[in-house]
Amino acid sequence: MSTKSRVLQKNDSDVVIVVAVRTAITKAKKGGFKDTPPELLLSHVLRAAYAQSGLDPVLIEDISVGQVLPPGNGANGVRMAAIHAGIPISTPINTVNRQCSSGLTAVNQIANQIAVGQIDIGIGAGVESMTQGYGPQSMPPEYAEEILANPVAEDCLLPMGITSENVAADFNIARFDQDAFAALSFQRASSAFKAGKFRNEILPVRTKATDPKSGKTLEIVVDHDDGVREGVTAEGLAKLKPAFSDAGSTHAGNASQVSDGAAAVLLARRSTAKKLRLPIVGKFVAAAAVGVPPRIMGIGPAVAIPKVLDKTGLSKSDIDFYEINEAFASQAIYCIRQLEIPMDKVNIHGGAIAIGHPLGCTGARQIATGLNIAKQYGARVFVTSMCVGSGMGMAAVFVNEQ
Repeated sequence: MSTKSRVLQKNDSDVVIVVAVRTAITKAKKGGFKDTPPELLLSHVLRAAYAQSGLDPVLIEDISVGQVLPPGNGANGVRMAAIHAGIPISTPINTVNRQCSSGLTAVNQIANQIAVGQIDIGIGAGVESMTQGYGPQSMPPEYAEEILANPVAEDCLLPMGITSENVAADFNIARFDQDAFAALSFQRASSAFKAGKFRNEILPVRTKATDPKSGKTLEIVVDHDDGVREGVTAEGLAKLKPAFSDAGSTHAGNASQVSDGAAAVLLARRSTAKKLRLPIVGKFVAAAAVGVPPRIMGIGPAVAIPKVLDKTGLSKSDIDFYEINEAFASQAIYCIRQLEIPMDKVNIHGGAIAIGHPLGCTGARQIATGLNIAKQYGARVFVTSMCVGSGMGMAAVFVNEQ
């Protein structure tokens, strides 16, 4: 039996996905969720995760939430969100922060708890309001001099845009190639949006937003990614000035958008899902995290993807498509080239450059997107991956069962 055939097998001990759902991703400071607190975004997707499956929430045994920029200490908000979502107080919850992979780390935590028998059902989620949390206030005022004396440790403080420039310079990623990649992301996302291909993965959310012109607070329904733009071309992006270095190549059009959003993944042991007659949409196979040099942190997927494939025994040819987070065009291009992945297998509906990257949400959002894509195109095995601030990468393998 081939490794792929083995991965596709269904066993009662499998960790399966019952529901994967996300909010729309909106532009920080000016998008649809600019006035929506993160705990409210999280509450919406937590409620949808169990309601869409018909699961009694009392059966949810644990919840883990990825969040990078939580207000306060981060613990109270997610606990309040779970209670508000109708999940009983007997269900515990925690936050995790592995920067851009926080949402995937949360899902991985719940999957591992199921795999070793600690729980039967749980939710891995991710949320971020970069409107409320992103900025200088999210950084401590200073670090210990002894720590900063280590140059590699100090590199962890490099602005993400500078790490993008480092990748472009170290690996000869031309500005034109970055702009062409970014334009393709916008074009794919725009085409998918117009064709209604995001609809099944997005939970419409009724919320309130203040009109900046009139000052009036309006009730709105946010049901689409508002950063997606039509008509973006490489030639148009070439006119934008570099954002981090006068001689650089990274700018607002070929980097991920600063965004707000949330996503949740309801997981269960297959035997439990079958017993409760819950829908099964996919299977969690494995995940792997790695460390890479902080100054070129964007190369993370090029290291994490081979590791998770090695752990599972799968080859690149076994993977039907990849969701690789587009933190920056420079790093995404490097990873795709290094792994020799055909572009028609990567970010089929566009990526974070067009859709947005709410830090703690992305790792869970990619699962909802991946399952939706797999269903639409009849794909079976897919990989999600992302680079991680401070020099890491993470990747995971999933099977579509829809």
